[in-house]
Amino acid sequence: MVVTRTCIGCRARDEKPRLVRFVLSADGVLVQDPAAVLPGRGAYVHPSVACWQAAVKRRAFARALRRPVAVGEPPTGWGADPA
Repeated sequence: MVVTRTCIGCRARDEKPRLVRFVLSADGVLVQDPAAVLPGRGAYVHPSVACWQAAVKRRAFARALRRPVAVGEPPTGWGADPA
């Protein structure tokens, strides 16, 4: 059985390995969790600038993580289209 998650940017469901998980660290900083082992609520995003920008515009990180979040630029190396 394949585990699926929803991208908070484009709202499309996809296989978990195709999405990148983000969590809030103990000091309230948004961090990438590639191994999906950090504690706390996670927010999943396709590794694309388009999905990142859509999530920021919709304030989806704060909603998914249930905490106020200061979001900056997408991680370097991300493409323009969803994977």
